[in-house]
Amino acid sequence: MKILLVYPHYPATFWSFRYAMKFIGRKASFPPLGLMTVAAMLPETWEKRLVDMNVRPLDDADLQWADYVFISAMSIQRPSACEIIERCHRLGVKTVAGGPLFTSCHGDFPEVDHLVLGEGEITLPLFLEDLHQGTPRRIYTADGWAKLRQTPIPLWDLVNMRDYAAMNIQFGRGCPFDCEFCDITALFGRRPRSKSPTQILAELESLYVRGWRGAVFFVDDNFIGDKPRLKREVLPPLIDWMAARDYPFYFYTEASIDLADDPQLMDLMVRAGFEEVFIGIESPDEAGLAESGKTQNCNRDLLASVKRIQHAGLQVHGGFIVGFDSDSPDIFESQIKFIQESGIVTAMVGVLSAMRGTKLHQRLEHEGRLLKDSSGDNTATDLNFVPRMQPAALLAGYQTILDTIYDPKQYYQRVIKLFGEYQPRALGKFHLQQGHLGALFKSILLLGIIGKERLHFWKLFFWSLFRKPRLFPLAITYAVYGFHFRKVSERIRENSSF
Repeated sequence: MKILLVYPHYPATFWSFRYAMKFIGRKASFPPLGLMTVAAMLPETWEKRLVDMNVRPLDDADLQWADYVFISAMSIQRPSACEIIERCHRLGVKTVAGGPLFTSCHGDFPEVDHLVLGEGEITLPLFLEDLHQGTPRRIYTADGWAKLRQTPIPLWDLVNMRDYAAMNIQFGRGCPFDCEFCDITALFGRRPRSKSPTQILAELESLYVRGWRGAVFFVDDNFIGDKPRLKREVLPPLIDWMAARDYPFYFYTEASIDLADDPQLMDLMVRAGFEEVFIGIESPDEAGLAESGKTQNCNRDLLASVKRIQHAGLQVHGGFIVGFDSDSPDIFESQIKFIQESGIVTAMVGVLSAMRGTKLHQRLEHEGRLLKDSSGDNTATDLNFVPRMQPAALLAGYQTILDTIYDPKQYYQRVIKLFGEYQPRALGKFHLQQGHLGALFKSILLLGIIGKERLHFWKLFFWSLFRKPRLFPLAITYAVYGFHFRKVSERIRENSSF
């Protein structure tokens, strides 16, 4: 059996970091972890190939080689996924689809031959058994949640690691919180489930022996969902593993803001090699947080929480949302003020979107306010629901936020603000990564000589070089990120209809 695994094109968004890739000579941020894990679940005797359309085009010859084409996608990849399905249908190649997009919207894809929905650890073996018997069904759904201790190590050999800026692994699924706008609990449940420490170390070892050095992203939607187990069973052996190999990786992940309440957990994460954490701040307005069920963010000083995490040695990246029913016209200035004061350099601001499977989608449908399906791109300005605020005012205010926080002056001020709060710890010796020198020279040319931000670039360049030399590589990284964010912001403005 010949299996082609295809990962659809991911459009340019804040998350894609596409415009930053050319500085480091990479083609995409991460490899398709889900497909590589699915590949590891398939029979060893089957031939397997993987095409990541974010790395190279998908040719008809690729499709014609395969007996089955496996497709996994998120909602934002829907246009590309539809194109792949249409091409397979035209060429007479059978398709098998799964992942968040198809699990949430499987009724929208009548041309897919087999839909393997939910968590693959449950549904994929059922499909494979029926396929072996010659009686595969069209739809497979899961009852309950998978035990992640059955999850195999991804087949890293299906990709060229040099195409990517970082590798990625998953520790757990599920989130104890249930925010109205988030579909994570619908996809993975509220009870966190995780792999064993032995599994995690085995996955990291598989990356290590293949020569990977540098960034590893834990893709968990809330890495700290089970704090006691992390502190007791996972982080201590990870600390030992990293120290024994002279810290070949640095980690980053996503977590809830209550990380700030646990100094021991933050200390263990930093000692294990974690340097960055993405946190859903969403809004500095208490009414918006309460409305959306963001209980973990309520009744706390969000700014002080961010600073505690930064002081502990973790850079905070933040997600922000405008468009809540309770948002007043003041929300845009409040968001700008909070972002600037917090020193959250990587501030990803989006417009509220109602995804299928969320409580928000259900509520707005009941209220008759849904307009269409969400594209999955929270930077899109074609709203999929009727907001309480006038749409034109909402979108104009959103663009004002982007224009302000990614203006070079404001952006570089935030980098310096972060460097005043952030207290990193040196673990092992400095490892020069592939692409570091190229990124330095390209940033000097494109940002320091050609770019409109050149004055601010050189100020940060020399300020960090002489006052914070340990943070100089990070200063260049953030300068490159700023270029990416401004390009995305410009694209949003060009595509806006207001």
